[in-house]
Amino acid sequence: MVRKHLRPSDARAVVQLATQATRGVTQMVEGVHQSVWATLGAPAGKTAEQTRGITGMVYQSIHAVTQLIGKGFYTALRQLEQRLPATMLEASTTSSYPREAVLAALNGVMGDRLLASANPFATPMTLRLDNQALETANMPDATAVTGKVLILIHGLCMNDLQWTAQHADALSAALGYTPVYVRYNTGLHISQNGAALTQQLAMLQQHWPRNITDITVLAHSMGGLVTRSALQQAQQQGLKWPAFLKSVIFLGTPHHGAPLERAGNWVDVLLGATPYSAPFKKLGQLRSAGITDLRYGLVQADRRTPVPLPDTIAFYTIAATTAAKRSRIADRLLGDGLVPLNSALGLHQDAIKTLHFASTHQRIVYQTNHMALLTSPVVTQQLLQWLGKRD
Repeated sequence: MVRKHLRPSDARAVVQLATQATRGVTQMVEGVHQSVWATLGAPAGKTAEQTRGITGMVYQSIHAVTQLIGKGFYTALRQLEQRLPATMLEASTTSSYPREAVLAALNGVMGDRLLASANPFATPMTLRLDNQALETANMPDATAVTGKVLILIHGLCMNDLQWTAQHADALSAALGYTPVYVRYNTGLHISQNGAALTQQLAMLQQHWPRNITDITVLAHSMGGLVTRSALQQAQQQGLKWPAFLKSVIFLGTPHHGAPLERAGNWVDVLLGATPYSAPFKKLGQLRSAGITDLRYGLVQADRRTPVPLPDTIAFYTIAATTAAKRSRIADRLLGDGLVPLNSALGLHQDAIKTLHFASTHQRIVYQTNHMALLTSPVVTQQLLQWLGKRD
């Protein structure tokens, strides 16, 4: 039962994490140690957090031994993987919901660190159809798809399996869309994921087995910021796929950030959404690059330059609030528990930074929280209405 959630590379990934964790704890202990010594007038080592003399040598030895042992185990496990039967390696490519939920949580809180250390747990960006990654040499049969592609992109600490079929099935049945899901490392900078997404969509546009007539994006939370970043970079590079992009629909996207994240609420809520990711709630304080970008709604590295919505594409936004329609305005403006209402609507005190959605392209859903946007029947009906009229 447990075997289906594991892969041969997992042991190597865990060893690497354990090595990093041990070194991190050692650094914290040494920092506390030096703080105590400093109160007694003892000088610090190379930095204010390091000790010196015999004590410093002890800590250096711990770091060196930990690194040496970790590297040894990592190399041995790597060699063992290379000797495993091909049948075992092929079986390890299958996925399970619990495994992907854990990896999504881990990538959300420390995905930048995983990628920097080449940890096998780092999630590469892929486009997926029927839970299989799409590649140049692995495209579906033309009879199984249409020329209308619906791209669904998830938010922080989540993965493509956490989309319910509700929205996608309704749009597929009524309007003929083929749903393609994005899986990515939400711990990276939004601009990094934007760059990866624009290349993935370029690959899709070039190798899709049918002529694409319509690309529509349905983006939840952080996914909306990644979409905006991808579109901006694609236009700067002169790529062709934006010419096929007809509509983008944002669900609870924090266009101007989410102040509640600064108190740690964002990560705690998202990681507590499933029993598989709940153990990672304490790791939320690590604050990956993706979490930091999400705090301010950063679409590009330079936060000083506004990124407007192109007027050649139909943009829509659905914002949620946990308050009732007839409640106090102050209660409604608090939003969906994570994203303030004005942020999801693209409104900003600085007119230059305001995103101008047409009044008919906005919808506020009441008594609905951030995660409920993924399953709300009200949202489904609004999607059908908007895209049905456009067609």
